[in-house]
Amino acid sequence: MALVGADGAGSSLRAAMMKHRDLGERTDFLDHSYKELEIPPAADGDFKIEPNALHIWPRGRYMCIALPNDEKTFTVTAFLPNEGDPSFASVKTGAQAMALFQRDFADAIPLIPDLVQDWERNPPGLLATLYLDRWHIDGRAVLLGDAAHAMVPFHGQGMNCAFEDCVVLARKLEQHADLADAFAAFENERKPNASAIQQMALENYLEMRDRVDDADFLLQRALELQLQERHPGRFVPHYTMVTFMLIPYATALERSDIQRDILVAATRGLDSLESVDWDAVDAEVLARLDVLVDAA
Repeated sequence: MALVGADGAGSSLRAAMMKHRDLGERTDFLDHSYKELEIPPAADGDFKIEPNALHIWPRGRYMCIALPNDEKTFTVTAFLPNEGDPSFASVKTGAQAMALFQRDFADAIPLIPDLVQDWERNPPGLLATLYLDRWHIDGRAVLLGDAAHAMVPFHGQGMNCAFEDCVVLARKLEQHADLADAFAAFENERKPNASAIQQMALENYLEMRDRVDDADFLLQRALELQLQERHPGRFVPHYTMVTFMLIPYATALERSDIQRDILVAATRGLDSLESVDWDAVDAEVLARLDVLVDAA
């Protein structure tokens, strides 16, 4: 009999395994935390703001986001540093939170009528990335999902990554009669991909809070869309690869790095796409990127 640990970041099975063998566990806490607030439905029972969107209030070292729920509410998440100003060390009371929102998120205040109460009622949540050197103990136990590789939530891929773990583990169990071999093959295939999405999730936090309203970033985004049209299947936007295609996360990370290099180099010193050297950019794309094959 073998045990499969799919019991989350605080995995009891992982703790039990650690008593028998060092798994090389390391938890890196982000120096930011979060609080959840709520936008209730509008007076007519509908959404107060556009539901088919991720709403972001980027403010450099901190931000708020809002995501829709089925009951026509939005969950608003405020991400702040743990120390400094502003931070959860300096913004503790509802009154202090209201002052912060009046200064930095004034347009959100009418949307969150219970801001003061929500702030005082909901404790800050921690953000961390869990790394393990080993996910299994011979054929006796194996970890998957957050129990093996918890990540920060900024790419929205934690659950999807766990589902991919399940698919690969099932395939390895079919391919290997010996459980130890199956678990080792599963870990060998999935570990680089888990590491890749963990890195991309951390990078996406910086992008969301620091770059989405930056002129250089917006120009690079515009070029990205143009190159997607000019080179379909070859230049594929980062979010398309990660969210809508069945390709390994490690592949998405590698290609995203190449594409970012192309975008940065092509737009350096420009303030519009009118001056882009299209011949040079097209040649760079053809030289550095193969056509991407979706496994779907």
